[in-house]
Amino acid sequence: MTSADDSPLPARPRLIATDLDGTLLRDDKTVSARTVDALAAAEKAGIEVFFVTGRPARWMDVVSAHVHGHGLAICANGAVVADLHAGGEPVEVRPLPRPTALDVVRILRDAAPGTSFAVELTTGIHYEPEYPPFHQDPGATVAAAEKLLHEEEKGSCAPVVKLLAYHPTLTPDGFLTLARTAAGDRASFTRSSPSALLEISDLGVSKASTLALCCAERGISSDEVVAFGDMPNDLEMLTWAGTSFAMGNAHPDVLAAASGRTATNNEDGVAVVIERILARL
Repeated sequence: MTSADDSPLPARPRLIATDLDGTLLRDDKTVSARTVDALAAAEKAGIEVFFVTGRPARWMDVVSAHVHGHGLAICANGAVVADLHAGGEPVEVRPLPRPTALDVVRILRDAAPGTSFAVELTTGIHYEPEYPPFHQDPGATVAAAEKLLHEEEKGSCAPVVKLLAYHPTLTPDGFLTLARTAAGDRASFTRSSPSALLEISDLGVSKASTLALCCAERGISSDEVVAFGDMPNDLEMLTWAGTSFAMGNAHPDVLAAASGRTATNNEDGVAVVIERILARL
């Protein structure tokens, strides 16, 4: 593992991809003035910046003012590409099929009794009575996951972008391993929370796969991408990008996988690297 001071950087990166929580955002969920300046300077230098997050589009207000020309952000771990210039309107959705989500619910109920679920749609989140929501959405339906996922006619309901599974006693990494063992052939499992909260997408959907599609549309290769992250849901993106940085506060698996390491999110670790990139141009 190299440090932020001696990590190799591409001669001229064309795109910066950064996670938000624990990475670009400080612990108080703000973007520092130093980071705002670094993002603007990167865009001015012709380097596109993509926010790539597990957050739904409706929780992107913290950074919507800092998306420049393209206006796009990759949300829900790659399930949605949203236009933040248009209020977070989805421009591409890679949904989790409802029958698949129901299979996963059934399997996890058997494999890990006590699991509760939430269903993230393009229109908002709904959850089971036992699920501890982080944000109380006024319009949320509270019901069993089987009811939340029921669809009278295929395509008649809003797309499912993410299934969330919470367990009150398992360790976060232990729950992730258990779920992948039990149902990893049906869906993609990851996590970004300090609690045993899993984020479940369709097979093949990840931050990396959607970022790769966005880059391909722009003629940008992985070698021209610099990526930043801190949690297991960033792993595929960090290994796909030609250059990647784990935050100083990152999960051990992320620290091991990234090609470099920068300062913590509270120390503006993303800005530190962007400033180095721009100083070399």
